[in-house]
Amino acid sequence: MKPKPKRNAAVIFVLVTIALDMLALGMIAPVFPKLVMLFTGTPASAAEYVGVFGVVWAAMQFVCSPLLGMLSDRVGRRPVILISNAATAIDNVIMALAPSLGWLFLGRVISGGATASVSVASAYIADVTEPSQRAKAYGYIGSAFGVGFIIGPALGGALGQLGPRVPFWAAAAFSLANFLYGYFVMPESLRPEHRKARLDWKRANPFGSVSLLKRHRELYGLTLAQFFEFVSHEAYVTIWVLFCIAAFEWSSAQIGVTLAFVGITSALSSTFLVGPVVQKIGERRTLLFGLVAGTISFALLGMATPILFFAGIIVGALAIYGPPAQALLTRRVGPDEQGELQGALACVQGIATMIGPALFAYVFAASNGKWGDWHMPGAAWFVAAVLSLISLAVAAVVTTRSDDVVLPAPEAAAPLIVEEP
Repeated sequence: MKPKPKRNAAVIFVLVTIALDMLALGMIAPVFPKLVMLFTGTPASAAEYVGVFGVVWAAMQFVCSPLLGMLSDRVGRRPVILISNAATAIDNVIMALAPSLGWLFLGRVISGGATASVSVASAYIADVTEPSQRAKAYGYIGSAFGVGFIIGPALGGALGQLGPRVPFWAAAAFSLANFLYGYFVMPESLRPEHRKARLDWKRANPFGSVSLLKRHRELYGLTLAQFFEFVSHEAYVTIWVLFCIAAFEWSSAQIGVTLAFVGITSALSSTFLVGPVVQKIGERRTLLFGLVAGTISFALLGMATPILFFAGIIVGALAIYGPPAQALLTRRVGPDEQGELQGALACVQGIATMIGPALFAYVFAASNGKWGDWHMPGAAWFVAAVLSLISLAVAAVVTTRSDDVVLPAPEAAAPLIVEEP
């Protein structure tokens, strides 16, 4: 029987799943450091534990991402995403009830393993889109992230006024809703003929997954550029809340508003900017443009004045390097390796997110009087700007004009289509 095309539906399904997942994560972002502070006291002391928890979370990503990516190449994307959603709901309940830092530690362990399935969602997008449309589709992923972080932090900040544990209960409810949505609505994206015949356990681990990079040496340079950007990006999740408290003395509600503003600007740029810019100047130049914007954004955030802080958020919305980088990487492997590719990239990101939280937590603590008289709240943002600049330099060297793939004009653009098995 001839397969039927499923137009844009499959993309919409996975984007809704990602948006709900990010909504749950966004809700706890403004209050998690404050929950840690209940057990530790000052922001500088909390920064140490937030850094440790960030490293643990990243270590679980490092271990689980390759396994989940290759598992999805074998059994399909849908069951892996469903298991992740269920685990996230359980994780939020554990953190809502946590009576000590030890229980919060357990929560971060589960969270890191569960959210490793983001790589599977990226493989899902590769399954259901034509190569020429992937940069635009990955831009839509950015929109889904943005939508989650528009509503999530604002709602989490408001609920945090009732108590730092309340947003965790709400996040658990959204994660459960996400599981139910996926179970009843989301279709499978990987056709049977594109699935691996068996799971290769030798490669379904952080070190075995690197074998993909050995088989495709053209991935090395872009992966290195991604690594430095991954590290710099950890400044957001590690010090945002603590920085806003230390530099501006903002409340949970005010911090939630700033995170919602990040979500709004990110969603708008991902939805309306990525496609037209790639169509106009190509994937390589869009990647370089985004890295320049990201570098400037970090520098502005580090100036530690409210006006420049919001200017940094706006400029950061122009940092649209992710979608073209993903699109260029997916072009270099076959359809039966997309999950393995995303798992390998998540492994690289896992290494970066083990380094990033420790680095930025240490710099933030040191520059806010933890061990001496050095007071410079924005120092960690300047470190992030340097790392972003290194990423820009690497990307400029390892890409060529042949990587400037330009999307077809809108009237000739291939629709985002998947053939249903």
